[in-house]
Amino acid sequence: MPVRGIRGATTASANTADAITEATDELLRELIRLNDLDVSEICFCYFTTTHDLTAEYPAFAARRLGWIETPLLCGHDMDVALPNPRGVRMCIRVLLLYNTPRAQAEMKFAYLRGANAIKADLDSMKDMVKP
Repeated sequence: MPVRGIRGATTASANTADAITEATDELLRELIRLNDLDVSEICFCYFTTTHDLTAEYPAFAARRLGWIETPLLCGHDMDVALPNPRGVRMCIRVLLLYNTPRAQAEMKFAYLRGANAIKADLDSMKDMVKP
């Protein structure tokens, strides 16, 4: 069965365990809803945070949702010098790899809260693509 990538991002309101967990939970629930995901078919999930989020692992929110068998990994985003138009502070990103016969173009991404700036940046890049 093909594996498809599903991206998402959000921002936490503070560098606290509760804020990171709550923002991640909201993001994961939205990705499940948008893509009608069967959690047992998620083959891998990689979370990153900006360096200003250190109070909790985003994977904790996934575990609380019951993702016990899903391989999860957390890391930090690259330290690109700020200000950068593509940089978002207090940001949690996720990349899910999902087993599905659906096409990659059918996968829906979610950019919540302050991470909607990432979506705007991605949309603007479409004009820059060189065939």
